[in-house]
Amino acid sequence: MCESPRPVVVPALLFAALGLFAQAPAQRPTFDAFDVATIKPTPADWRGGRYIRMPSPRRFVATNYTLRVLLGAAYNLTPRAILGGPAWLDSDHYDVIAATPGEIRPNLDEQMAMLRKLLGDRFMLRFHREEKEFSVYALSVAKGGPKLKESTVSPDEDPVIVSQLYPGGVLLPARNATMAQFATVMQRSIFDRPVLDKTGLSGRYDFDLEWTPDETQFDGQRQETKESAKPGLFAAIQQQLGLRLESTKGIVQALAIDRIERPSEN
Repeated sequence: MCESPRPVVVPALLFAALGLFAQAPAQRPTFDAFDVATIKPTPADWRGGRYIRMPSPRRFVATNYTLRVLLGAAYNLTPRAILGGPAWLDSDHYDVIAATPGEIRPNLDEQMAMLRKLLGDRFMLRFHREEKEFSVYALSVAKGGPKLKESTVSPDEDPVIVSQLYPGGVLLPARNATMAQFATVMQRSIFDRPVLDKTGLSGRYDFDLEWTPDETQFDGQRQETKESAKPGLFAAIQQQLGLRLESTKGIVQALAIDRIERPSEN
């Protein structure tokens, strides 16, 4: 005797269960402004250096920044390309602590967009753009080609490029970094002039750069010195990365301040 076919129910129940428990991926917020933020003077006894970082996915921190330098970071300019403004732009130091919207960590561009909005609102900033010729450094590939390792990290992950000063030297480890991002870090925190990426390299790279700094770098503020066998920055870039920095002239879209005030109460 033939058995009648049994109804197929398990797959249907399985699909139903999957439908019940499946979760849609988290939607990326619009990072146009911080949820909440405070701006306060840096304590006079602060000795911890200057940095911008996100210690957790929703917490943004900028510590020990003059406003001119902070504006340079926010607008991806060297501080020298922030024109005009009162003397306190270079004397008052500020700390920024802010919470970002949603549960997803914003990337660097999104962080800077929120920082620009905050600085505009709290400092009543008004400005216009001016084309201005500056002494610049051009970053290019040295004879013999680059000595760079392609990064294996996902392009979606934030790059890490942080200079670490120690007595007599500087170590700059870079991970998942483009040459444009490397040039940006040099013009923001190392040099007092713009750095233009002329390498033509479009990849993301992992590298370590180590050198002995001089008085033209880091606003002339040097760590306690001691004997160092490391080369200067220009030689280190060529020897360790297969790149070169050349002093030249270039046109930069500077930011000229029309109005600015000390920050409103938090």
